[in-house]
Amino acid sequence: MVTGAGGAGRSTVAAATACAAAAQGHRTLLLSAEPARHLAALLGAAPDGAAAAAPVPPPDASAAGRPEPVAAVPGLWLLRIDSGAEFRSRAVTLQERGKTVLDLLGAVPLDEDELTELPGAETFALLRALHLAHGQDAGSADGTADRDGHGGRDGDDWDAGWDAGWDIVVADMPPSPQGINLLALPAQLRRYLRRLVPAERQTARALRPVLAQLAGAPMPAQWLYETATRWSQELAAVQRVMESPATVVRLVTEPGPLAAEALRTAGAGLRLHGLALESVVANRLLPAGSADPWLAALAGQQQTALAALREKCAAEAVPLCELPHLGRDPRGPEDLGALAAAARTAVAADRESGPGLHPPAGAESGPGTDVAYGWLEDRLAGDGRLVWHLPLPGADRDELELVRRGDELTVGVGPYRRVLPLPSALRRCRVSGAGLKGGVLGVRFAPDPELWPEQAGSRPAGRAD
Repeated sequence: MVTGAGGAGRSTVAAATACAAAAQGHRTLLLSAEPARHLAALLGAAPDGAAAAAPVPPPDASAAGRPEPVAAVPGLWLLRIDSGAEFRSRAVTLQERGKTVLDLLGAVPLDEDELTELPGAETFALLRALHLAHGQDAGSADGTADRDGHGGRDGDDWDAGWDAGWDIVVADMPPSPQGINLLALPAQLRRYLRRLVPAERQTARALRPVLAQLAGAPMPAQWLYETATRWSQELAAVQRVMESPATVVRLVTEPGPLAAEALRTAGAGLRLHGLALESVVANRLLPAGSADPWLAALAGQQQTALAALREKCAAEAVPLCELPHLGRDPRGPEDLGALAAAARTAVAADRESGPGLHPPAGAESGPGTDVAYGWLEDRLAGDGRLVWHLPLPGADRDELELVRRGDELTVGVGPYRRVLPLPSALRRCRVSGAGLKGGVLGVRFAPDPELWPEQAGSRPAGRAD
């Protein structure tokens, strides 16, 4: 997953990453929502829009109404995500499923050619492309549940994906923070579906007329539950892709006055969502020592920002890759290959990140427990508290948000937010305080005397640090 600041060269880095992987013999798929003309130029089309000479033809829609990957260069396939076509296709399908309701309302269905893409449609088109790119591997073929305890897929409702055996999929993501929030979107949307269309409220078909008369209102139709279930299953498949250890994020930035600050915020957002930051790419570095005072001043500003990036990456043990400016816009596999070959690793991941960011031995954490993120510390024998430690390296206290609602805890860091289910041990407790120390947010819980009577004599709840 390649994301970063807008205008930093994300698409170029994604294409260079894909070309480098293909040159090493990997079957590689590049996903991008960039305009077709831009992608054609980047991957080697004739300049100035000579469409007939472009080696990257536009993807053809298959009978299933989805785009198909096309060969770009040896070992590399390209899928351009057409969010407009995806939106129109999905909207028409939704109208067909809701035809009974629309007829009752006297509504006139919209034709596909009069539909206009709504803002945000590109997000869902990208999620579907990621699902299709992983084919059968994206879901649980045996119907087993995911880490949230919800079931696997229903094969009849699923697109089978592309059976191409990709070794590497490179996704050209939207800019951050949108791109990082998109990575966490499947889990959030599944939560919304569970709340808005709870499966346990689905009643037997034979009882619906009776219940509708008693309630004085029509009961939800079966198609609503079936649609919600199908959407949840598709989102679960994409969520498994996002949470897989094989999925990593590459963050692109162009060194400038705010580069280190943007990296800090993005890094905290990634950790909040449990995503791995594989590396940071400092793009378009100007040559130092130029005789031109204007160019020398720009290069000097970049070097100052680059020093701050190196320090930040070294502190968090995140590799930093530096890419030079080619003096022109990269065009074709040769330029992309030259860019990848000129990459220099300035900070290597030769050590682990701070020891305080990892759970101590014996802490309740990870698979096999109900701790979705971080780890629990039992201090009941000491100060009568349970502490939930949430690693958020780079987070600043002023941008933190912490709200408990029922059996969930909402944690926000700047533009990023995650709703975490409370571990079972904490559901009988109330929040007594919180503090940020060493990149770890510690949320303190005190047993609720009404639910945990044996702790009624514990000391009063503390205040936030």
